[in-house]
Amino acid sequence: LLLLVLLAQGVHFGAQQGMSVQGASTPSAALAPTPPMGWNSYDCYGGDVDEQEVKANADYMAEHLARYGWNYIVVDYYWYYANGTVAGVPAMDRYGRLVPDPKRFPSSINGQGFKPLAEYVHSKGLKFGIHIMRGIPRAAVDENLPIFGTAAHARDAANLLNTCSWSKAMYGVDVSKPAGRAYYDSIARLYAQWGVDYIKADDMSRAEDPYGEIYHAPEIAALRHAMTARACHS
Repeated sequence: LLLLVLLAQGVHFGAQQGMSVQGASTPSAALAPTPPMGWNSYDCYGGDVDEQEVKANADYMAEHLARYGWNYIVVDYYWYYANGTVAGVPAMDRYGRLVPDPKRFPSSINGQGFKPLAEYVHSKGLKFGIHIMRGIPRAAVDENLPIFGTAAHARDAANLLNTCSWSKAMYGVDVSKPAGRAYYDSIARLYAQWGVDYIKADDMSRAEDPYGEIYHAPEIAALRHAMTARACHS
């Protein structure tokens, strides 16, 4: 199960239209006529796509597919690791927020993040998205990095027991704590600064004990709240 969140100005989210995370809903006049249509790098490159490959696919979409409604370019899966696999320390800022690997995405250097690549995609009349994993980087917790805008640190936000069953990149986030909610708000703030339009949030289902969650409802709700706030105030 993937939580897909639009992070663009003026987008009406389900929570704003009477829809809860658990699935109860009321009809919305803002429903789109189709699902988001676009290209996802994982399907062809796995975790190892680089900046030039993303741009080449954006060029092709703009020229051949945009007229038919295909307009999302999404960088998937481990863009913060040097080789697209969980090996070594991922690229992070000083607040424990993942940033693009500078060798694979050279325009991201000097704190630019995905902003230059997003601007390139936008210049083609397309929208830019990224894949993220639920949680906080284990490397940030190991270093106990500060959380942006707070006196808290990564270990204050991390839930070391609520991990992903198939990836060792992240720990869960305890969103019952202010530090946990602040961490999700901090990444939403960063993505809004980059100009991200679309978030594909992974590891939201198949929750494991000891909590007995069927899926990660508290973190889904916290991330949804952070994204909605940033969409309105970025």
